[in-house]
Amino acid sequence: QVQLVESGGGLVQPGGSLRLSCAASGSKFDTYSMGWYRQFPGSQRNLVASITRGEDINYADSVKGRFTISRSNTKDTVSLQMNNLKPEDTAVYYCSAGSGAPGIYWGQGTQVTVSS
Repeated sequence: QVQLVESGGGLVQPGGSLRLSCAASGSKFDTYSMGWYRQFPGSQRNLVASITRGEDINYADSVKGRFTISRSNTKDTVSLQMNNLKPEDTAVYYCSAGSGAPGIYWGQGTQVTVSS
């Protein structure tokens, strides 16, 4: 089992950047696939980006070219660098982990608000 704690959310103007971080504790971080999801009010969580243990990366079409996911197996962290943020990126962002794919273990979420 792994515990996940997100940080780095906040308020940013359109076109700005934020970096989300997720610190993992527990067992064998390097064996997990990690992902970032986001949830809009009244909607389900949707995958934004994922990175496998072998560092295969996948992005939602809406964030390709703007967001970058990365992981550190020495620090047990996964990060999401978000550039050129848009108002439609406003959501609660969740870090997730799983053995084959993320979606088993979840953090508490961090709010990202893009507004002028």
